[in-house]
This record gives sequence, C-alpha cells and structure tokens, in this order.
Amino acid sequence: MDAPWKDYAAERFEQAAALLPWALRQGADRLSKGDKARAEELRLRVGRPPSAVWPEGERPLPGLENTPVQPGDLSLVLEVATQASVHTVLDRVRDGFVTVRGGHRVGLCGTAAVEEGEIRTLRQLSSLAIRVAREVPGAAEGLLPQLLEGGELQSAVLLSPPGGGKTTLLRDLIRRVSDGIGTAPLRVGVADERGELAAMYNGTPQNDLGARTDILDGCPKGPALLMLLRAMNPQVLAADEITAPADAEALAQAAGCGVKLLCTIHGGSLADLRRRPVCRRLMEEGLFRKVVLLQVREGQRVCRVEDLEGALC
Repeated sequence: MDAPWKDYAAERFEQAAALLPWALRQGADRLSKGDKARAEELRLRVGRPPSAVWPEGERPLPGLENTPVQPGDLSLVLEVATQASVHTVLDRVRDGFVTVRGGHRVGLCGTAAVEEGEIRTLRQLSSLAIRVAREVPGAAEGLLPQLLEGGELQSAVLLSPPGGGKTTLLRDLIRRVSDGIGTAPLRVGVADERGELAAMYNGTPQNDLGARTDILDGCPKGPALLMLLRAMNPQVLAADEITAPADAEALAQAAGCGVKLLCTIHGGSLADLRRRPVCRRLMEEGLFRKVVLLQVREGQRVCRVEDLEGALC
C-alpha cells in the first residue's frame, strides 16, 4: 500500500469514526495508520466491546476490550449520522441503514416497529455497523480488458459473498467506462438504491462515477432502471445487488434494447446462482456474457473472469 493511498484511506476511516461517541472514538484513534487504511467497518453491539473489521477478520478496538457498548452509544451515532433529524431519513431507517456525508453507510439492527405488515421504523437499537466508504481508482484496471470482446464492452455480473469488494470494483468499472479509460466512453445510468455507489449528498455524488454517468439515487432498482432506460438513453446500466424479480424484469427490458449491463449479486460461486430463481433466469436468458468471481484468500482479494455461455447448463 503506497503512502498517498494509505493517507487517503486512513482519512476516510477517521471521517467514518467521527460518527462515534467521544469515548469510543478514542479506541479508533489508537489504531495505527496502516490498520485505519485497511479497516472496512466499525461495529457496535450493546453489551460487547466496540470493534473494527478487516479483510482477515474482526477484533476489538484497542483499549476498549473490556468496555461494553451502551444503548445510548447507538442512539448518539444515529443522531450524528442524521444531524439530529432522524425523521428526515425515516425511509432509509426503515430499510435498516442510513447513508451519510462522504458515502459512509450506517447499518442498523434492533426491534422493528411493524404496521400492517410493513416495517415503519426501528426502535431499541441493539447493534450497528459503520461501513467505511472508499473509492479505489484503478481497482478495475486489470479487469476491464477481460470484459471486452472486439473492443466492445460485454454485460457482466460481479459475484462475491458480502464484504468481497464487488461494490468497490463496480464503482471503478463505471468510472472507467464513463470516462473512456481503456475502452470507448459510454453513457452510464446508475440505479443507486442504497446510495453506496455514488454516495449522493445534497444532489452531489461524493464518489467519482465518471463524466458521462447519470445517477438515480434512493429508488428501488427495478423502477429506477426503467426510468433511466426511458429518460436518459443509457448505453450501459449499472446496479448493485440484484435480488428481486422486478430487478430482473427491468434488466431484461434493457438488454432487449441493446443496453449493456454491469451488476453485482451476492454469492460465492456459480452454484449459488443455480439455486436462486431470479439469478438463474438472468443467466439462462443470456443477459450477462461474463461473470467476475471475487474471493478473499489470506486477507487478499482475488478475482477471475469466466464466460457465462453454457456455464449454467
């Protein structure tokens, strides 16, 4: 890890750690610059010591190994994250997370308040995860050439378990395609339902997704993809974490219009895709030509690209 990147990555961690109550922030501050640069999440669980997550695992923050998190600590984080206006982000709280300035995401767990079968809000918080948002320019440099055939971008799906780095890789792919780095520049429409790709804040993306990218933030992926298709004339559509039949239907419509697709799906192998009807449909209908399989081995992320033609038969 070179010095400029380490400085940048550590600063992003410190920005995320600033959401913590003062006493817990001291533990985050005690981490070395190298540990800060590699940390992916901060975790608070009531009754347990605060911890951080690295590619190789999770461990308590230094100096706080015997300091249990209190319920009030979680409430303070949420107050800071929402600038003391939880009601203004109620829809995101219902979804179990809040995206804050800088693109960091605060995931929430607790007791759900349910009305007429729908989650209205979360109360009595029991744990939270602050995911550190970082851009990694160049992450897709070696990958993009493998997604080209005859110089033309092919539709691809990025597959990994949670925490495998697929969102980071997708973000850099979007930027490179949009800016024409290693390929012809293309218009990209991004359905950013959870705000993790662009990290929009007051209408401004906190992450660089390229000069020719249009972003629809906070809208369910299925409707968002169709809105982008109809309104913005994209050459490429991108979305993070395809899960629902509506997502698959929208992607099928886009592919039928000649639009290339760049998406991510949770999973550890092609066998995982076979077991999920929505995913299997996408593959069997030929919506994706390439699959990028990401894994973490000995704390390092590795990926390989396979041609999907006939892979699920």
